[in-house]
Amino acid sequence: MSELASEPSSTASVEVSAVVSYPIKGCAGTTTRSAVVTPTGLRHDRAWMVVDAEGVFRSQRNEPRLAVVHPAVVDGQLRVSAPDVEDLVLDVVPEGQRRPVRVHKWDGVGVDQGQAAADWFSEVLGEESRLVGLPPEHVRPSGGEVEGLVGFADAHALLVTSLASLDGLNERILARGAEPVPMNRFRPNIVVSGWPEPHTEDRVRRMSIGDAEFGYAKVCVRCAVPMVDQDTGRRAGPEPIRSLAQYRRDPEGGVTFGMKAVVLRPGVISVGDAVEVARWSDLASCAAEPA
Repeated sequence: MSELASEPSSTASVEVSAVVSYPIKGCAGTTTRSAVVTPTGLRHDRAWMVVDAEGVFRSQRNEPRLAVVHPAVVDGQLRVSAPDVEDLVLDVVPEGQRRPVRVHKWDGVGVDQGQAAADWFSEVLGEESRLVGLPPEHVRPSGGEVEGLVGFADAHALLVTSLASLDGLNERILARGAEPVPMNRFRPNIVVSGWPEPHTEDRVRRMSIGDAEFGYAKVCVRCAVPMVDQDTGRRAGPEPIRSLAQYRRDPEGGVTFGMKAVVLRPGVISVGDAVEVARWSDLASCAAEPA
C-alpha cells in the first residue's frame, strides 16, 4: 500500500472540535475541553463496564437504556445518574474481587465495584448486573493495521470521526425525507473539523494532536447502536444505518463510519488543537456509490 504525505486541500484549519470520554462502557459520554491520553485511550474511557450474571458486557445493542446513564469521575469517586432513580456515588475500588468478564471474543477479568453498584444497575436495567473496573495489571493488545492497547472498549483505544462525514451522511438522510442524526449517535472520542471531504479520516495513517500521536487501526464497522437515541435511551432507527448501507458497505459485511485509532504516544489533547497528519493512505475511501 502506498502512502501520501500531503493533506487533502482545504482553506479551513483542521482541528479538534470535540473530545468525549465514556467512563462506563455503553453509558453516556462526558464532553470535555481537554483530556489526558493514556496508552489505552482517553483517561477513564471505558475504565468501567456493566456485566450480566455471567460476566458478559452489557451494551446498548441489547440495553439501549444505558444511553441515559450518565457517569462522571470526580475526586476519586464515580458518580452515576439516570432518570427515575437516585444518584449513585461510589468510591472507586482499584483492588478487590476479580470477576471473569467477556467483551465480544476477549476474555479477561474486572474488579468488582461492590453490591451497591450491582443493586443500582440491576434496578436501572431490570436485570441482574454488576459493575467492574479495570484491574491495575490489565494489559489487552488491540489488532488492526497498527497494533496498540485497549481497556474495556470493543477492540481499539479511540474512535475518530469528522464533521464533514456527518454532514455528508445527513445530506443523504434528508434527501430520503428522514431526520438528520447528531454526532453522539456514533459515540466518538475525537471529532475533527476542517476536512473538506467526508470520510477523510479513513485515509489517515498517522496523526498528532497536542503532544499525543495516533495510528490507524481500521475503519469502524457499525452495529445497531447508532440507531439508539442517546438522549432518550430508545431505539430510533432505521437511520442512520439505512442511509449508510447505500454507500458505506464494508466488503466483509456491515456499514462503516469513523476510524479506529491506537495511541502511539500518550499526551494531552484539547478542543481547538490542530490535527497534523504525518502520513496518508492513497486508497480510495469506501464512500463511493454502489454500482
